Amino acid sequence: MNQQIISFPKDGKPTLVANEWQVWDGERDEGGIPDLEHGLHRVLVPFHWWITHHKNADVIERANKGEIGVWFAADDDILKHAELIEAGKSLWPVVGAHFPIFRDGRSFSTAALLRDRFSWVGEVRAIGDVLIDQLLQGARVGFDAFELRPDQNLAIGLKQFDLFSVTTQNSWRDQRSTQEAN
Repeated sequence: MNQQIISFPKDGKPTLVANEWQVWDGERDEGGIPDLEHGLHRVLVPFHWWITHHKNADVIERANKGEIGVWFAADDDILKHAELIEAGKSLWPVVGAHFPIFRDGRSFSTAALLRDRFSWVGEVRAIGDVLIDQLLQGARVGFDAFELRPDQNLAIGLKQFDLFSVTTQNSWRDQRSTQEAN
């Protein structure tokens, strides 16, 4: 787990912030969420785990406290579970989209669908095999937080957002330039 992530709110500047969320893989499920490491009390659980456990009393209690978010695997069909995701909008302070390998871009689509089809306004975090090279595209499609792979340099990651002053593509951030660059 990275101690810091890049936070880039829609109407803000990219900054480094403390990572308060532990990503849990859902394995070794013995009836509930395991004890969390490092004294953290907030956990991102796999969406497939949430589907089967979201009615458990302990999960409901923690979700109501804002201590549970979910993360979507690259192959999760979020449109198939629209009702469950709509219900989650009032519970999950953070959702993650997992990149199993940096070459797999399906999680970009997940972020775009969350923003466009579900009108998601909470944090959408890129997790997994997230490289600096993915930050600009991720910010355009709907990610506003990035947990980079541990070998990536966070300071260099922050600088990526200053590389271009003109945007020629539509973006979730509505920053498309309408004038030519000088």
